[in-house]
Amino acid sequence: MTVSRLIARPMLASIFLVGSAAALKKPSAAAPKAEPVTSRLVPVMRKAGIPVPQDPETLVRVNAGVQIGAALALATGRAPRLSAAVLAASLVPTTIAGHRYWEIDDPTQKTQQRLHFFKNISVLGGLVIAAGDTDGKPGVAWRARRAAKDARREARRLAKDAHLRH
Repeated sequence: MTVSRLIARPMLASIFLVGSAAALKKPSAAAPKAEPVTSRLVPVMRKAGIPVPQDPETLVRVNAGVQIGAALALATGRAPRLSAAVLAASLVPTTIAGHRYWEIDDPTQKTQQRLHFFKNISVLGGLVIAAGDTDGKPGVAWRARRAAKDARREARRLAKDAHLRH
């Protein structure tokens, strides 16, 4: 692992550790903000067969727990691609629920929420990069192409050998 990854991953994870700890301590503060999003997502998820609680406060706790687990994994370099992807997936509804600047009339609050919204979009970009980071090793797509190329080469060799024997 490079020094930049060693430093960057915990830095990227830190926002989730701090925010999720606060949400776990006081889920009732985030639940009203979460309700407009959870009221739309929960029926869709249940229809898809995913058992999910309906109570926004419980969903805030679940989301915070998932984010803490994924943030710790990312910070320590354990399954960094998976943990970054989990954080990215959890950040989308969190951002939409928590920073609905388009619904705010007060110019000062609207500006603050818009800044937080786009800060989260920036963090999302970093998570997308981290989720795709192979740490200098070949990714799955490269390995699949390489395996297919090797298989084709071996098939040609075997066909040639079989042709020479007959």
